[in-house]
Amino acid sequence: MTDAEILDMYKPLVPFLASLCGTGCEILLHDVSKADGGTVIAIANGYHSGRHIGSPMTDLANRIRKDRLYETQDFLANYHGISKNKKFISNTYFIKNGKRLIGLLCVNRDTTAVHELDLALARMKKQFNLSESNLDIQENLATPVETMLSSLVARAVEKSGILPQRMSRQEKVHIVHQLNEQGILKMKGAVAEIARQLMISEPTVYRYLNRE
Repeated sequence: MTDAEILDMYKPLVPFLASLCGTGCEILLHDVSKADGGTVIAIANGYHSGRHIGSPMTDLANRIRKDRLYETQDFLANYHGISKNKKFISNTYFIKNGKRLIGLLCVNRDTTAVHELDLALARMKKQFNLSESNLDIQENLATPVETMLSSLVARAVEKSGILPQRMSRQEKVHIVHQLNEQGILKMKGAVAEIARQLMISEPTVYRYLNRE
């Protein structure tokens, strides 16, 4: 196939990716054979950077071509970009014909709104003195009974040395009887907690109690 035929196959991906990723993403297709002029041959949501069909490659795109990065990898992912005071997370896929670089498919996600949200949250945290906390003090907001019950069941499961999803029915029966002998099933919420950690239903816990 010729270079032009291969690049033509990628053109429908530009509107497709723009529709998939949303208006916050700018999608571009470059023909690197036009590196001395305008390389953009397809674009969607170009208002993010102000580029259009016929715009030139960026400094990074030129460096990719010059340093032949495409010879050792197929793409560059999640690097930072900036344009018109906007911040981007960018990705570039290298389009090749054999070993030759013939095009670049670029996806630039505008993260400006995310950065603005981060700043707003930081201001709110500062306003309510939530920016820093005393890391030497930690409070468990669960009730003491809930915490103890969960720990007791977890300890019994851990002692078995087998993950619940790998336990046989008899092994689960043994743990239920063991917890019952310890008086744990008399605690409020015990059946539900045992069922949760052993990955069985509450009626099954009662059935296991009746098995020897």
